[in-house]
Amino acid sequence: MAVSPARAAAFDILLRVERQDAYASELLHSSRFANLSTQDHGLTTELVMGELRWRSLLDRKIASVSSQKLDKLDTEVLIALRLAAYQLMFLERVPDRAIVNESVELVKRARKRSAAPFVNAVLRKLADKTSAAEAGPAAQPAVAALKRPPTYNLGAGEEQIAEAKTEAELSHTSAHPLWLVERWTKQFGYEVAKQICIYNQQVPEGSIHLHGEDKLAGVKLSPGKVLRSARRVQAGALLNARDPRSDRIHIQDEGSQLVALLAGKGSNILDCCAAPGGKTRILAYRNPDATIVAAELHPHRARLLRRLVPAQNVCVIVADVRALPIKTSFERVLVDVPCSGTGTLARNPEIKWRLRPANLVEFQQRQLSILQSAMQNVAPGGRLVYSTCSLEQEENQAVVEKALAADASFHILECCAELEKLQSEGELTWKDMKSLTSGPYLRTIPGVQPCDGFFAAILEKRF
Repeated sequence: MAVSPARAAAFDILLRVERQDAYASELLHSSRFANLSTQDHGLTTELVMGELRWRSLLDRKIASVSSQKLDKLDTEVLIALRLAAYQLMFLERVPDRAIVNESVELVKRARKRSAAPFVNAVLRKLADKTSAAEAGPAAQPAVAALKRPPTYNLGAGEEQIAEAKTEAELSHTSAHPLWLVERWTKQFGYEVAKQICIYNQQVPEGSIHLHGEDKLAGVKLSPGKVLRSARRVQAGALLNARDPRSDRIHIQDEGSQLVALLAGKGSNILDCCAAPGGKTRILAYRNPDATIVAAELHPHRARLLRRLVPAQNVCVIVADVRALPIKTSFERVLVDVPCSGTGTLARNPEIKWRLRPANLVEFQQRQLSILQSAMQNVAPGGRLVYSTCSLEQEENQAVVEKALAADASFHILECCAELEKLQSEGELTWKDMKSLTSGPYLRTIPGVQPCDGFFAAILEKRF
């Protein structure tokens, strides 16, 4: 039996995610899989993201019917089992027999032929168990409720998560590590932690930033939920870098767009850690007469940045912000630092299985050094926006507080004032202004706002 292109692609992507710490979203849009049909690409995306979102749940179900401990299995074997388990538990359009047979063939394709009988036995048991749950939902309501067609919505699973009463239950039903659930409960409260988990288990809507366009041929758009210049993609193919309109639009979460707007306007602007360039594009569009320097550490990402941001007033340089080869002072500086990404788990679910508490300390050290270096490039009276897509205090408030304690020439500005300005200009359409801030900081929370989780602080240098 031949393996379908979609399942083969999903297997290959998940193997690279596991072995190379690659990001699934980047692989799904890479040239290697560009020849997949629209239907196959959609199924590949469903399988990859579904496996990553629900991994701990899948592993528990596999372990319940496996004669071997999962940590003893070869990576290829475990990925094939997880892909099959996801289809058996969540999808309805493919017969169980075909799912089992294709998964056995995936193992053989991966040169693990000796494991084929084991995979076949485990999946037949799991298929029988899942079918029994459907016949008698009272016996196993979790499996029965989760079974669904690939509609890219959480459906019944959302109700299960919302009904969780304890942190352990929430971790279990929402397929999130307990340590993350405990952190979010401590910081935001249990009900908000639930909303974060529910949001993370759904496929987020695609958002784009329009640069002077209201319509795009072949793509059905609806208004943004946070910003006037944003649109939500309802139907039609998303555009890529080769599209002739790509200099006017960019696929970008509304929270990310809002951070770029906070950077404001100036005659010369520095964008640190700029790739892939979504925020750079907004800066260039809002400051057409400004000189914008976009710094990126990695050459291949700098090349991507240059391709995605063709504006003539943007100068892309390959440089470490901590050792910039230029001595210019800038009116505006955007420091969107590398971070844990816990505010983007709906788009990057693999992060929750890789991240460890110790990593947050490592991130903080790097973030603080980048921020302090960037502060040296701010002109008197100029402003710097520090931002992350993390929900964690170590990467957000703690970094800002340490930087301010070490440099008295800066003081913090209230983000609320800038948000009110954006609202008065008609750019910010979100009504609940209070929910967007935490003290002087910008703070978006997945599930509380309809966007990823972002943090931003505005620092101003004294004259």
